Amino acid sequence: MPLCVHVFHFYSVMGLLSSFSLLILVLLHLVSAQQTTDTNEAAALSKIINYWNLGSKINLTIDPCNQNATWTSEDSNPRVACDCSSNPCHITHLKIYALDIKGEIPRELFELKELMDLNLGQNVINGSIPAEIGQLSKMQYLSLGINNLTGAVPSELGNLTKLLSLSFSSNNFFGPLPKELGSLTSLQQLYIDSSGVSGSIPQEFANLKSLQILWASDNLLTGKLPEFFGTFIEFKDMRLQGTSFEGPIPSSFAALTKLEDLRIGDLNGEDSSLDFLDNQTSLSTLSLRNCRLSGRIPERLSKFTKLQFLDLSFNELTGHIPTSFQGFSSLQFLFLGNNNLSGELPETIITPELIALDVSFNPLSGNLPPQFAMVKSMNVVGTSINANGLQDTKVSGMLECLQGKTKCTNKVPSTSFSIKCGGTAQKSASDIEFDDDSEILGAASLYTSTDNQWAVSSAGNFISNPNGNRYIAKTDSQITGTLESELYMTARISPSSLRYYGLGLKNGKYSVELHFAEIEMDDSLSWKGLGRRLFNVYIQGEKVLQDFNIQKEAGGSKKALIRTFEANVTNTIMEIHFFWAGKGTCCIPYQSTYGPLVSAIHASQVSEGASISPNRKHVGRIVGIVIGAAAGLVIASSIFYLWWKKDPQGHMRIFTDSPRKPLT
Repeated sequence: MPLCVHVFHFYSVMGLLSSFSLLILVLLHLVSAQQTTDTNEAAALSKIINYWNLGSKINLTIDPCNQNATWTSEDSNPRVACDCSSNPCHITHLKIYALDIKGEIPRELFELKELMDLNLGQNVINGSIPAEIGQLSKMQYLSLGINNLTGAVPSELGNLTKLLSLSFSSNNFFGPLPKELGSLTSLQQLYIDSSGVSGSIPQEFANLKSLQILWASDNLLTGKLPEFFGTFIEFKDMRLQGTSFEGPIPSSFAALTKLEDLRIGDLNGEDSSLDFLDNQTSLSTLSLRNCRLSGRIPERLSKFTKLQFLDLSFNELTGHIPTSFQGFSSLQFLFLGNNNLSGELPETIITPELIALDVSFNPLSGNLPPQFAMVKSMNVVGTSINANGLQDTKVSGMLECLQGKTKCTNKVPSTSFSIKCGGTAQKSASDIEFDDDSEILGAASLYTSTDNQWAVSSAGNFISNPNGNRYIAKTDSQITGTLESELYMTARISPSSLRYYGLGLKNGKYSVELHFAEIEMDDSLSWKGLGRRLFNVYIQGEKVLQDFNIQKEAGGSKKALIRTFEANVTNTIMEIHFFWAGKGTCCIPYQSTYGPLVSAIHASQVSEGASISPNRKHVGRIVGIVIGAAAGLVIASSIFYLWWKKDPQGHMRIFTDSPRKPLT
């Protein structure tokens, strides 16, 4: 056969093969293009979209799993994504996030049997979680946080054994955590803070060995801190503040060497120690505030070189502050206030990175470190640290006066003080002159009024606040329920402890008016109206308000509220202490929205001659100052009494007008 015939035959065969391959590709493309969503799932999704009035956002005139639809990308909201590896397609992802959808969870949702990721967070969904949730056995990510859900947490959640992340925080559930959640052995993240659950942690939770993140603050959780938490060696983030847990902190926590963020607070029961802190060198945030900690601060903490935030305040720690703290190469915030720490303040405690230092209300002595001006805010009130190094003559003169070294020629005893918290001076309709309190404070600061009649001290840092650290709240909205709206349009806020002091008062009985208006959290029908602010108030050491919720008591946000109390002044000083005990939501309408808030204070004498309690001996010595330094300048300072109290065992201890440890 001629060569040309062979060549022609070869190319003919190749041409046929190419045509056949092209035909196959076309057919495959046609098949793929014709893939549609499972009929039952498409019908269920259509009802869900209509029920939540989302038709304007998801146009179901085209197939839900159409890959060219606008709702398929990861950034879409709402989002519907599918698995089309077989025909028909199945809906695997559904996100309806922060769109203020309301109503109960529709039963049609449970027709989406292939769901792997369901995000209904930050809405106003009400009712209970239906038991049918347990049918979604392929679920890996389930977020129901920040809603208005009620009822018991369903045990059927335990059927979702493929779950990696579960969130039902910031809701209104009641009752215990179901033990069936212990079956979620793949779970890595569990967010149940402010959810309303109560009771002890079920022993079955010991099976959650994969857990890396646990947020459980602001719940009525009871019993001992679980020992088995120490077996969760993958833990990176654990938050247990504002609960009814009892100490001690288990020694088994020493095994949690991967921790990066540990926040435990407000423990009851037995004392705890810091012995469990050993090799947690990955920690960047460590808060053990109000945990009934006793004993010494271990030197080895200085090897936690990644630590940026350390709060050990409101405990019973003793001994010296370790000189090894100079090893904190990254530490920015250090809170050691309200303990029994003694000795001198180590010079090496001041590092270039340190922003705030609070050692207030400790029996410390000696001089200020030479480099104290490097720190933006430092609080040493309630200590015996002297102020000879200060260049501010006003501070030195005030200290000498009130310590009895010189005559207090500029100090006239008063019978009242009035403060416009967080704002400028103004006169009320009843002719009360409210003093300016607009000074910008830091994380460990105090400001005294120009006439030395009152002072304000704040301690704490708003971690992760997108608006930065600020300690004054403001609004332009009108405040209802009052003729003096401007009085409530600013307020002092604090993430931990906020104290106001009336100074140089005549002894006697006083009426104390505390003015409030919630101006950060709204009461709209949006998810942004689901926040709860709770804090305690002490006057002269007596708790007068517990778990105080301004919004609830006033009947809404931006509504004026006045609470009036009586208090005795026996040592010329009045203390009003606003204290956060770990309760309330943390992150509504934005991160770090919590802690005390007060709009104004007015205290006036109603009768003279309050006597000193026979079991309290007046020492007549002023100890301590507070310095707030910005750009190297001292901006505020003051002084306060400490006095001796004899306990039933006959021991003498330092006593202040506000509980030092623990606050209950």
